[in-house]
Amino acid sequence: MRAGRTALMATLFGIAAATAQAQTGTTDTAGQPMSAIDWLSRSVEQPQVVLPVGTPLAVPPIGVPAVRGVTVPQIEIRPLSGPSADRVGLLPSSLTGLPAGIWAASDEVTLIELIGRERSESIPALQELLITLLLAEADPPLGAGPSAQLFLARIDKLLELGALDPARSLLLAADPASPALFQRWFDVALLTGTESEACEVMRDSPGLAPTYPARIFCLARSGDWDAASIVLFTGRALGDVDDETFDLLDRFLDPETFDGADPLPPPQRVSPLVFRLREAIGERLTTGQLPRAFAHADLSDIAGWRNQMEAAERLSRAGAVSGSTLQALYTARMPAASGGVWDRASAFQRFDVAVKSGDPVAVSNALPGVWAAMEEARIEVSFADLYREDLARLPLVGDGARLSLTIRLLSRDYEAAGALLPQSDPRDALLSGVAQGRLTGPVPRGIREQAVAAGFGSAPVPPEITALLTGGKLGEALLQTIMLFDEGLTGDPARITDALAALRAVGLEDIARRAALQYLLLDRDS
Repeated sequence: MRAGRTALMATLFGIAAATAQAQTGTTDTAGQPMSAIDWLSRSVEQPQVVLPVGTPLAVPPIGVPAVRGVTVPQIEIRPLSGPSADRVGLLPSSLTGLPAGIWAASDEVTLIELIGRERSESIPALQELLITLLLAEADPPLGAGPSAQLFLARIDKLLELGALDPARSLLLAADPASPALFQRWFDVALLTGTESEACEVMRDSPGLAPTYPARIFCLARSGDWDAASIVLFTGRALGDVDDETFDLLDRFLDPETFDGADPLPPPQRVSPLVFRLREAIGERLTTGQLPRAFAHADLSDIAGWRNQMEAAERLSRAGAVSGSTLQALYTARMPAASGGVWDRASAFQRFDVAVKSGDPVAVSNALPGVWAAMEEARIEVSFADLYREDLARLPLVGDGARLSLTIRLLSRDYEAAGALLPQSDPRDALLSGVAQGRLTGPVPRGIREQAVAAGFGSAPVPPEITALLTGGKLGEALLQTIMLFDEGLTGDPARITDALAALRAVGLEDIARRAALQYLLLDRDS
C-alpha cells in the first residue's frame, strides 16, 4: 500500500511543480480574516489551488508526462450581502429587557475594543450580564458594515469564555457563509465533535477556499483517503504545507506506516484542527494549559472521568456549562483515587446522597464538606443554584442551617434567604438589606461592606457612565460598568460603588443585588 502511494505521490510532485510555475505568486495571510482569538484554525484563507471535495481526480497514469501548464481558476470572495450580521442574536428584547438600540448610537470600533477587554472570569452575575449582551438581538452600531465586525467580536468573546454552544447557535443564525464566520464555526465544530456538517458545507462551497489541512481532514472524514493524500502531497510540493503540518497529516492518513514510531514533538501552535488530528493519531494533547474552549473536548467519554470533571469545573467558572452538567459528572461513578477533583467528587456525592435521603441531619453534616470543595473549585454559584430548592425545603440544624442561608444568598433565591437572616448582627443586616433592596441600620466598617452600602445608598452614577446613557449608548455603558466592577475586584472599592449605582440606575436591580452579594460572600480578589 505504501509503495503504490509513494509512486502516485511522485507523479503528483510533477503536477504540483507545473502548477507552482503557472502561479504568479502565492497568497500570503494578509487577506486572511484576522481574529482576536489567536488559536483559531487557519482553516480559511484567500484562494488556494485545492480540489473541492467530490471533484473527479484527473491524475495521469504513472509514466505519462505531466501537463505542461495549469490554468489556475480565479476565485473571488465577497463580503456578506444584505443586512449586517451584527443585528443577529439569540435573545430578543422581550427576554432580555434591553432595547433593540443598545449598540445603535455607539461607534463600532469602540464596542469591539471594550468587548475584547472584558475579563473571561469575573463575578458570576456580571458574567451572566456580559453573555446576555453578547447574545442579544440588537441594531448594528455606527460604522457597521456587511463584514459584521461587532458580530465577530461577540463570537470571539464567547469562544474565549468557552461558551461554544451559544456561539455555534449564533453562527448558525447568521448563516456562516463568509470565510470569517465559517472559520469560527469550523473550529467550534471540531471542539464539540460536530464537524460533519461543517465539512459538508466546505464540500458544497469551494468559494470558502479552505486551506490544505482543513480540506484533507474533511476528505478523510468522508472516506476519500486517496484524494486526501493527493491534496497533502500537492500542498507540500507547492510549499503551502510546512514540515510540522505534513508530518502530522501524513500520520493521520497512513497510521499503519508509523506504527511503533516515536511520538511527534509538541506542536508549535495548537489549533482545534491540530488538536483533533493529534487525537486521531493517538497522541491526544492535554487541555489544562490550552484556551478554555478546548475544555469542551474533555467533556466527551474519550477524555476519561477525571478530565471530564476538571473540564466541567473550568467551564463552570466562566458560566459556560450548567450546574446539571457538573452534577452528572460528579456522580457518574465512584472516585478511584484521592486528592484534588477526586475529593471534590467524593464530597459532592456524600451531599447528593444525603439530599436524596431527605434527612436534614445528614444534609447538615455533609454540607460543610461539599461547600469547602465548591469553594476550592470556585464554582459556588453553580452549586447554589443547583441545590437552592432542596436547601429551602429541608430544616437544617446547627452550623448547616446558617451555611444553608449563605449558600441560598448566592442563588436566585437570594431575596427569600435574606428575609430569614437575623437583624441583630450588622453584617447580616447588610446582607439582608442588599438581598431585599432596602438598607436600614448601621453599616459594618469593612471596606467591602462600605462600598456596597454606598452603591445601594445615595452614591451618584459616575459622570462617564452618565454621559454614555445620556447619549443613548446603553450597551456601551453596561460594558463600561462591568469593567468598573472588575477594577473594584482588583483593589479599588470605589469602583464597586460606581458600578452598583450604575446598574441600579438603568433598572438592572437583580444583577446589582446578586453582584453585591457575590462580592461580599465570595473570595474573588482576582
